[in-house]
Amino acid sequence: MIEFSRVTVTYPDAARPVLSDVSLLVEEGELCLVAGPTGAGKSTFLGAINGLVPHFTGGRLAGRVLVAGRDTAAFPPRELASVVGVVGQDPLAGFVTDTVEEELAYAMEQLAVPPEVMRKRVEETLDLLGIAELRNRPLRTLSGGQQQRVAIGSVLTAHPSVVVLDEPTSALDPTAAEDVLAAITRLVHDLGTTVIVAEHRMERVAQYADRLLYLPGDGSVRSGPPAEILATSSIAPPIAELGRLAGWSPLPLSVRDARRVAGPLRSRLSLSRQKLSVVGRSLSVTGSALDVRGVVVRYGDVLAVRGVDLRVGPGEVVALMGRNGSGKSSLLWAVQGSGPRSAGKVDVGGADPASLKPRVARQRVGLVPQTPADLLYLDSVDAECAQADAESEVPAGTARALLDRLAPGIAGEAHPGDLSEGQRLALVLAVQLAAAPPVVLLDEPTRGLDYHAKRRFATILRELASQGRAVVLATHDVEFVATVADRVVVMAEGEVVADGPTKEVVVASPAFAPQVAKILAPERWLTVDEVAEALA
Repeated sequence: MIEFSRVTVTYPDAARPVLSDVSLLVEEGELCLVAGPTGAGKSTFLGAINGLVPHFTGGRLAGRVLVAGRDTAAFPPRELASVVGVVGQDPLAGFVTDTVEEELAYAMEQLAVPPEVMRKRVEETLDLLGIAELRNRPLRTLSGGQQQRVAIGSVLTAHPSVVVLDEPTSALDPTAAEDVLAAITRLVHDLGTTVIVAEHRMERVAQYADRLLYLPGDGSVRSGPPAEILATSSIAPPIAELGRLAGWSPLPLSVRDARRVAGPLRSRLSLSRQKLSVVGRSLSVTGSALDVRGVVVRYGDVLAVRGVDLRVGPGEVVALMGRNGSGKSSLLWAVQGSGPRSAGKVDVGGADPASLKPRVARQRVGLVPQTPADLLYLDSVDAECAQADAESEVPAGTARALLDRLAPGIAGEAHPGDLSEGQRLALVLAVQLAAAPPVVLLDEPTRGLDYHAKRRFATILRELASQGRAVVLATHDVEFVATVADRVVVMAEGEVVADGPTKEVVVASPAFAPQVAKILAPERWLTVDEVAEALA
């Protein structure tokens, strides 16, 4: 179905090719997971499948890419649209209509699908992705996760032979991600659709993949069974890292398979726990860096946040969790001061950010939104970093140093628009964290970051916390929460339904428990690092 024959992709002024002499074959009806470090070339690889590379992106493509027998060098993306459906990293950027139902129908209209067939496919897709209640909603009023499901649906309605998905579950809560992956798996098994998925949250997809295409970052692509590649790859999900630590062979890729071989490890850890004086993090917080009282957010007839109270102490890292549309982002924007707030009060250092001038408010509360590119407006990475240093009144090089810790190797002269999604996110995080305000708000801050980048990011957040900053992050990344959060607040329908220490909240939840907790239950372990420390 897809054939790469000695493919090399080189962009102008690049020091080396992004892809170098890549040859591989993807059969019809395969589900392939594409993985690798941030900036390794995954988006370029995906773009080569539907002709965006080089027809749209520029650069030079040597070699040949065949999709369903069509040479992408001779067929531009518009002529491959009936064969290849693509969902990008930013769903909102790809929408062309106003409402959910219109967006689902748009691709079929362009392909001249008969109206009676269009109506049937729209209904099937609404049910398949669980978004029937959103049918008439304006796209811009949806949460990030809801937008992502609509974007996936708009591709599926056209019934392409090949579906290319770039970070399809990054904005989805765990349950919604499972639903979407179940729908994708059904396409593969029942309809023979070939699916190519690039995903940094490999723990969600690896168990369903027939093949792993691993990009180590040197231009090559390693192709093989997921368990075989993950046994030696530098990027691996927690279940694979735990398997390496425990010496399991072959590596299990699902929690079910891992639990079957984890009995001896659970016994060893039970003995180790008795010898450890402290397992996990403990935090004694005094005072309040952020005090939220009775905050209400309303959008027309929709009540997004319903009288939420939240207190965060200095040095505390709090994770906001909950299904898509539960009010997490609305709460963060209301706290930051620039979002709507129908009622309630926010106190940061004796003042409400909503009552302060934007420059003053930014010195008290910093927010990184779900669409970080909205905060980038200069023509180079160095210019963005220098501007951040100047606005934050910090020593020159502060933002750049943070960026190098999060995503090393980004050229200073590079235009932010030319960076990968993960690199752009790292840049925005560096720009916002340079100011190091007393309260830092982060909305889905790990989208596009690989496991190594997330570890570096977690270290930076713990450093901020150690300096007395309060950090609140809204996220669906349960593995990151297990690593960095002291406390978890779960929201549903705009209300707080759970609030407590991370270990108590996530271990008790089938949806929010990390892989290690599920594998080693009833033992209460959250991360591979905790297990390694206990075994040592």
